[in-house]
Amino acid sequence: MKSLKILFLILFSSFSVIQITDAQSDGGRLFGNLEMNANFYMRDSAIGADNTPQYDNQLFGVDAWLTLNYSNWGFDFGLRFDMFHNSALLNPTGSYNDQGIGRWYIHRRIDDLSITAGYIYDQIGSGVIFRAYEERPLLIDNALFGVRLAYNLTPDWTVRAFTGRQKRQFDTYGSVIRGLAIDGFYQTSSERPISFAPGFGVVARTLDNNTVDRLVNTLRFYTPMDREGIDITYNTYAFSLYNMLTAGPISWYVEAAYKTPELIFDPFALREDGLGGMTQGKLVQESGTVFYSTLSYSASGWGITLEGKRTEYFSFRTDPQLELNFGQINFLPPMSRQNTYRLTTRYVPATQELGELALQADVRYSPNRTWGFVGNFANITDLDGNDLYREYLLEVRYRYQRKWTLTGGVQRQEYNQDRFEGKPQAPIVETLTPFVEFLYRIDRRRSLKLEAQYMDTQQDFGSWLFLGAEYSIAPRWIFSGSLMYNSDPVLTDEILYPTLSVVYNTGANRFSLSYVKQVEGVVCTGGICRLEPAFSGVKFTLNSNF
Repeated sequence: MKSLKILFLILFSSFSVIQITDAQSDGGRLFGNLEMNANFYMRDSAIGADNTPQYDNQLFGVDAWLTLNYSNWGFDFGLRFDMFHNSALLNPTGSYNDQGIGRWYIHRRIDDLSITAGYIYDQIGSGVIFRAYEERPLLIDNALFGVRLAYNLTPDWTVRAFTGRQKRQFDTYGSVIRGLAIDGFYQTSSERPISFAPGFGVVARTLDNNTVDRLVNTLRFYTPMDREGIDITYNTYAFSLYNMLTAGPISWYVEAAYKTPELIFDPFALREDGLGGMTQGKLVQESGTVFYSTLSYSASGWGITLEGKRTEYFSFRTDPQLELNFGQINFLPPMSRQNTYRLTTRYVPATQELGELALQADVRYSPNRTWGFVGNFANITDLDGNDLYREYLLEVRYRYQRKWTLTGGVQRQEYNQDRFEGKPQAPIVETLTPFVEFLYRIDRRRSLKLEAQYMDTQQDFGSWLFLGAEYSIAPRWIFSGSLMYNSDPVLTDEILYPTLSVVYNTGANRFSLSYVKQVEGVVCTGGICRLEPAFSGVKFTLNSNF
């Protein structure tokens, strides 16, 4: 494996030299980007920023990704160097150190056939049965290391096939993943055409011997009653049928998926502990289903979206005993609004792969350029009807010519902290959060933005007040500061959490330096969440494109 990476690096370097020295003659193109995040840790036991390696002795951590892409002679080459030094991304309470080639790929198109080898990002449908993707804030990088073929049967129909193993930092998991997808497009020829974009996909996962041996050893400690009905199978299959229908202002997407019975880990199931008592969490054998649909309408200033999803035992991983964000083969679309304000994003529900019944409605209305209205409702329960999450949101925007914009609204939430954060016996968090934002354009280059938010709650940490200001001088500078204050605390004393930052843009480079004191909370990206510990210190980020 290492020799292959070295060989690819040598070839890539050779191509780069050719491109730099003779770009005009061969028409090649070299481009890429660098993303780097550095954290300087300052211990603060009052907020819980302590008792981790970074605060105790390391004091510094950095994560970096350098990507290079080269195109020439009908080929596309890609190479990415990843570095993690004293990183908290893999384990928020631990320290991760490693570096190396995080991704490489080679792509070639020959007439109607497309060939890709290396680390591949792709998905089938909305990702319900397969999605290989990257989310750096959560250190999710489950690229498929293997080969993918795509062939255009007709201009409107494509078939894809792939096989490989899922990436695991700088290695791969042992299980083999393979899949097939067919996607098409059809449009009627009437004056008001209706289009269909149907698709079908199947994904198979074959467990490796080491994973099967671990499952066998785990089941040896189960009582006969807990082992009843369990049969370890090497192969599991997932099927998905989907379609997007578009008719004028209406779009309707629907997808149904089924997964054959397999062993999955249920953290809420009870099993005998062998001592006459019960313990939580065990392997169960279940088939899985998902039904997901979204219906939208957009015309005459209106934008209406309705979503629904039912999930039952659809945990699909490279290893059935993996938990959290590790080894996920698929992706289940989130069913709550992607909010942007600091306090409205404090409680975000993680997607429940074992059982979830979710509905969401989003309504937007803009009668003219001056006024805009947004209403959102989301409701998530488990399959037994127990409440997991509920949100009501109303937002109003008023824009005065091009001079200033005033946005205000209120959010109401009910959040099951026991389920989403694993805090047993924690009560349902009930919040009421009014917010307001004022954006004033001083001139064509300068602007000032002011924010104020208040969260009223008697659960978790208690009520919060947030004040923020941002001053921009386009296209170079952004200065911002905020205060988050635990005004009516439940778990701690009244604590002030300040943040000060400056951003500088020059060409394709963006530099950011911030002093941050941040409370413990949940960090989510697209419904994938994790509990983030408190932070105290200085953050530096660099983004550069070339």
